[in-house]
Amino acid sequence: MKRIVFLFVTFALLLAACAPSAATVIQPAVATDQPATTASTLAAGEFDINNWESVLTSARGQTVNWYIWGGSDTINAFVDNFYGKALKEKYDITLNRVPVADTVDAVNQVLSEKQAGKDPGAVDLIWINGENFFTLKQADLLYKDWAQKIPNAKLVNWDNPAIKLDFGHPVDNQESPWSSAQFQFIYDSARTNADELPHSYADLKTWACEHPGRFTYVDPTGSGGFLGARFIKGALYELSGGAEQWLNFDQSLWDKNSPALGSYLNDLKLCLWRNGETYPKDESELVNLFANNEVDFSMTNDITGAGRWINDGRMPATARAFVFNQYMIGDFNYVAIPLNAPNKAAALVLANLLLEPELQAAQILPENGFGLGYAIDVTRVTDSAALSALQSAATKLGDSATPASDLAKSLVGDSAAEYQTLVEQGWSKFVLQK
Repeated sequence: MKRIVFLFVTFALLLAACAPSAATVIQPAVATDQPATTASTLAAGEFDINNWESVLTSARGQTVNWYIWGGSDTINAFVDNFYGKALKEKYDITLNRVPVADTVDAVNQVLSEKQAGKDPGAVDLIWINGENFFTLKQADLLYKDWAQKIPNAKLVNWDNPAIKLDFGHPVDNQESPWSSAQFQFIYDSARTNADELPHSYADLKTWACEHPGRFTYVDPTGSGGFLGARFIKGALYELSGGAEQWLNFDQSLWDKNSPALGSYLNDLKLCLWRNGETYPKDESELVNLFANNEVDFSMTNDITGAGRWINDGRMPATARAFVFNQYMIGDFNYVAIPLNAPNKAAALVLANLLLEPELQAAQILPENGFGLGYAIDVTRVTDSAALSALQSAATKLGDSATPASDLAKSLVGDSAAEYQTLVEQGWSKFVLQK
């Protein structure tokens, strides 16, 4: 998938004050002795975020404009067939999936509307995380105090740092998780023995130099650079002795540890495919190199491991995913509602629908075309049928996926968003151009 893209906007625009939304929303009030608001007492178009029935009533008949990365036909079909149909059949809401080349395009839309004083705007919901979320949050352009008030929020482990922090920045109830992803490697068990696999970044460098030209990674500055950047940040964690120190931005920490990172990557470069003179721009290009037997490892964030690529016919059935013992970066994908969204009630219903256990189960299966992990905590699901669906889906991933226990053992959160620019610029200057 997709999909973490980063935006740099002017300081003045980021600090621009945001006018109240024209959408009529009843915000939580201080408790009084007055009777609770009911759906029948609200005027047309109004809703009370604390009264879900009023949200459903307000959303009925609306069209929700979901701005979503559109680079995958299979993900687009999954969104239309699973969420679009459920919205219409259950809630009489029409899904308008608005594909964007990069999430930054949706962010720019909201920023432009603010600049033009357009309220309501065009965007109801955005598939978002990382720097793009931080950009809109810092500019005060997101709908607030809602993510833990939708009914299915009770299934989310909000105490998990990987959920409550988005690239080091507090979510603050301004976005709700949709799915999860974790960095993994892929190898072909028909040509590489499992007992020969590296299990650390130090092991990887040794392996690469013992097998010159058989390894490469995604360009962290390319169109699919999030995968390459995640690979590099994992190396930074190992070289610096830990991941937690990178959750908050500290320029001095980067200055202290970046020389060792540069040395590692330049030593590795000598052993890479084409001597590190060029790099695949995204996961798809790396998959091609792997499938053509030019390199022995690919990379992915998909919970299905190699499953999606096997299902697409682009990898052999013998492909398998694996992780190092530590420092495999994982995170969550979220949805956020702009402050000037025209159909907030419908956006809330869709955000809640994304967390339905049956749909969470459907999203991890390769044949459905999405292939990302759960956003909910399975142990919080009490309905027996829903729990069975989640457990059954997990068992269907098969041998091509990394065992869940290995993923859990190696999982660490991503670094603070500010390090992304330093990684990209540092790599370009001190590795690519050296």
